[in-house]
Amino acid sequence: MAVNQVKARNTLVLVHLFLAALLAPSFIMVAVTGTLDLAKIEPEIIETPLTLPADRAIDPGSPSIEQDIRLILDDLDIDSDFESLRVTEDRITTRPTSQNFVRFAKTPDGWHATHNRPGLYYSMMELHKGHGPAAFKLFQIFAGIALFCVVIGGLAVGLLSRAYRRKTIFASSIGLITFLTLAYLV
Repeated sequence: MAVNQVKARNTLVLVHLFLAALLAPSFIMVAVTGTLDLAKIEPEIIETPLTLPADRAIDPGSPSIEQDIRLILDDLDIDSDFESLRVTEDRITTRPTSQNFVRFAKTPDGWHATHNRPGLYYSMMELHKGHGPAAFKLFQIFAGIALFCVVIGGLAVGLLSRAYRRKTIFASSIGLITFLTLAYLV
């Protein structure tokens, strides 16, 4: 094997190991929350009903809905430092939902609200879904790109090494066949 190929492989191994170690907490969180969700284990959240001020109107279509919600939360003496709102015709949720948040729901009786305190699993699931703080969402984009690099780098390292080339091709072929079979043929 040429010296340049050895250097390239060694560099790929270092980048692969560094990125994998750096992102291990994120990968573990996604694996744990995804597995728990698929196993139908429900996350815990403590919901506390709130009494909304009678003099405040809630109009999801209002251009000032964020300001309106902040005023209501201030009236209730609840931290109104949310990053954004998820608004539908009959539901408004402060974001991020990986931390304490408030959910407003429209019922035939009018608007009702709950203050929600997520447990660890609920919080991690919300991070997994991309419902965390804006800075964490940027980190998730970086993590997704890094995961792609880790996988491609790992394959490249296996293919560049004569000792691991056949094993790498065999394992990746089995993985591809399994993925395609279970995803599209079963």
